[in-house]
Amino acid sequence: MALRSVISDPMLKMLAGAVALAAFLPVGDAGRPIADGVANAAVFVLFLLNGMRIARGEIARGLRNWRFLVPLILWVFGAMALAGWALEKVGAGLLPPMIAVGFLYLGALPSTVQSATSYTSIAQGNVGMSVISAALLNILGVFLTVPVFLLMGGSGEGAIGWETAERIALILLLPFAIGQVIQGWTKPFIARHQPKIVWIDRFVIALAVYVAFSGAVEQNIWSRVHPLGWLVLAGLVAAFLLVANLGAWFLGGALHLPHKDRVSFLFAGAQKSAAVGVPLATILFAPDVAGFIVVPLLLYHLFQLVVAAPVADRLRRMGAK
Repeated sequence: MALRSVISDPMLKMLAGAVALAAFLPVGDAGRPIADGVANAAVFVLFLLNGMRIARGEIARGLRNWRFLVPLILWVFGAMALAGWALEKVGAGLLPPMIAVGFLYLGALPSTVQSATSYTSIAQGNVGMSVISAALLNILGVFLTVPVFLLMGGSGEGAIGWETAERIALILLLPFAIGQVIQGWTKPFIARHQPKIVWIDRFVIALAVYVAFSGAVEQNIWSRVHPLGWLVLAGLVAAFLLVANLGAWFLGGALHLPHKDRVSFLFAGAQKSAAVGVPLATILFAPDVAGFIVVPLLLYHLFQLVVAAPVADRLRRMGAK
């Protein structure tokens, strides 16, 4: 049942389609400027919509629950970043350098709002707290992911300069700020068209995956990662997922959180956002680098969907007892 729900997930299908399209029909040099322009415009729209959807009042209410949020922020941007750094060191001699760096990038990313909230609901956790915390983590991620990534040693081919900082401000921060300002006028529109907007989210993420992975295909990712390397990659991603889930769950227990809050802490702390990670990678890194950087994130996204469904069902039964 859980596997069937994962296979039928629309976002997973679109990500698989984007990777397959990039593998067989990557963006060439001639089409690269157009593809980058379209992808940047789409990311602008995505973060504008995020700014319009995340209510300022919800964030203010969530900020008052410091006993929940402060440890969660430290876990997501501190402990998870350290875990990504450690896995980067392990993979450095076994994987292409930029794929190994992708673990550090993965560790510095915020939670994904949609799946963290959905699985919290399935597990009958504190859905309201899940929405607030995941939304807040995504806002903080726009400001913290890049500094954390650099602080932990993300440099070399993925170096980030002032030009990139300007692009982040213009393509991510500016539209989000505009969305926050105008959300009072756009709230009825967002509520009325929410199902269509979800598909816009998916399309933008899939487009960013296509543009990024095209760069990796053009750099011969299939020949640069041998079969054993793909097994190593899968093993490291699985290890990261295990650390994320067990660590978040036991930390919630150490904080003596009520069961419903502990469930919310788990999914907000263990999930990683492709919705932020992939578009951000296309802005931070050159196309031939971004495609390698996001490989661990794409695989983690698949693994977290596979694991989260049975975990949520088990937690629901635990709560019922």
